[in-house]
Amino acid sequence: MSSNLVKGSAILTIGLFLSKALGLLYLVPFYAIVGKDNIALYQYAYVPYNIALAIAISGAPLAISKFVSKYNALGDYATGRKMLKSGMMVMAITGVVSFLTLYFMAEPLARLVRSSEDQVFTVDEIASVIRWVSYALLAVPLMSIVRGFLQGNQKMMPTSVSQLVEQIVRIVVVLVGAFIVVNFMHESPVVAVNFSVFAAFIGALAGLAVLFKYWKSYKPEFDQLLANSPPASDVSIKDMYTEVLAYIVPFVLVGVINPLYQFVDMITFNEAMGSIGKSTVSDTYLGMLNMLTHKFVMIPVMVATGFSMALIPVITSYYAKNNQKGITRSLDQTYQIVLFLTIPMVLGLMALSNEIYYSLYDKSEMGSAILASYAPVAVLFGLYTVTAAILQGIDRHKWIVFTSLLGLLFKLMLNIPLIKAFETNGAIIATAIGYGIAVGINILVIKKTLGYKSQMVFRRLILIGVLNLVMLISVVATLKGLTAISPASGKIHALLYVIICAIVGAAIYGYLSFKTGLAQKLFGDRLTRLTNKLGLRR
Repeated sequence: MSSNLVKGSAILTIGLFLSKALGLLYLVPFYAIVGKDNIALYQYAYVPYNIALAIAISGAPLAISKFVSKYNALGDYATGRKMLKSGMMVMAITGVVSFLTLYFMAEPLARLVRSSEDQVFTVDEIASVIRWVSYALLAVPLMSIVRGFLQGNQKMMPTSVSQLVEQIVRIVVVLVGAFIVVNFMHESPVVAVNFSVFAAFIGALAGLAVLFKYWKSYKPEFDQLLANSPPASDVSIKDMYTEVLAYIVPFVLVGVINPLYQFVDMITFNEAMGSIGKSTVSDTYLGMLNMLTHKFVMIPVMVATGFSMALIPVITSYYAKNNQKGITRSLDQTYQIVLFLTIPMVLGLMALSNEIYYSLYDKSEMGSAILASYAPVAVLFGLYTVTAAILQGIDRHKWIVFTSLLGLLFKLMLNIPLIKAFETNGAIIATAIGYGIAVGINILVIKKTLGYKSQMVFRRLILIGVLNLVMLISVVATLKGLTAISPASGKIHALLYVIICAIVGAAIYGYLSFKTGLAQKLFGDRLTRLTNKLGLRR
């Protein structure tokens, strides 16, 4: 497998992991500042914002990356620069249009969300937070075009660093601003939430500044490649964007599909809960589902996301050169690594759901139950992201559109009846069914198109399952032993139990992975040399 895939995946995954971890951890002090009820108001802003953001830019980094990678592989560096130059103008216009659309759609969306007078928030309060978050759309699209160009040139570090800086600045503004608004200005937590969602715009400006710095450092290298490149291919601006748009539509669906599932919950959950007499708690439960636990569930998914971002240029390059062996090796290793890393995280979230939720938020049977039920869906989220990336790399864009919309259709059809029957778990089940259908069809299309078959991967997945079972048993036994001695009586106590159990689980899983040789086979020669030095040979 190409070392570029491993290295690029590692860089993007580390950046995404740190960004997601910060995105989770800041909720702890923010939750304490604004209270659990106002978290729901926060997510009412971010779900439509994420949809607008995904439509505006989510396809751009990966689509531009694919476009640039394709022409670079042919030695044509001029066409990629031509795309970058025109793309900056297009993305600036896209940002303004997206901002205006979300800003003026805020009130209609708020009326759609508020289905009962018994709910906590008014239409004006919901519309206000949506308007404040919309300003970020003015800056983020410009970042996307630069990230895509750099990724297409195998420069993954700028994406990771800019995402991390963007997140850090946003979180600092959120926490400092909310604290000042509530404790010094003596305004309501609702006002603090309004200011906090505006922090997305400030964070985006910081991320843009980081990318500009990286661009200046890489520009001499790019200029040299451009000077040695033949003239740009005879591709008109119209033809160029026709090709890119063919890439972007499926990418947009991949980026927007998770927020769309959340949006379905946002517009149906309150109504369905109200029909069974649960209007007074529907806002709170929806906040737990769409914000508090969703943040946990998306941490394992970032592994798959990191791999998919690095996988697309590599798969595209192999496919353009008709290198079937390279494609197969990439698929083998990607499937294995994604499941090797995501499954133990999911099992850990399930086993430690009570202690995790208590240590970070508060003691809540409902919150921890939602986390335990929601965590397994992360595997489907990750597989969807990776299989969609593979379909992109082999130019099966229409299948991404079909499977994504089919899964979303099942979510729409099943959500209200399942919520009425199982409350919050009903929404989770509908999500799992929708994603399961999309992933299943994606895998079948990949298998048929590439003739992909690997007994080795099947055997490895069995081994991964066995190691995870041993790890899970050890974690559950450790937790039961700790709680038998002394049940967790406070946040610090619960956090201590989470840390101890996580260390035990990671140590056992890591040790068994090294002793069986699985880790060395998945992560390459460098890890093999390291484990040999440590005496962890098979």
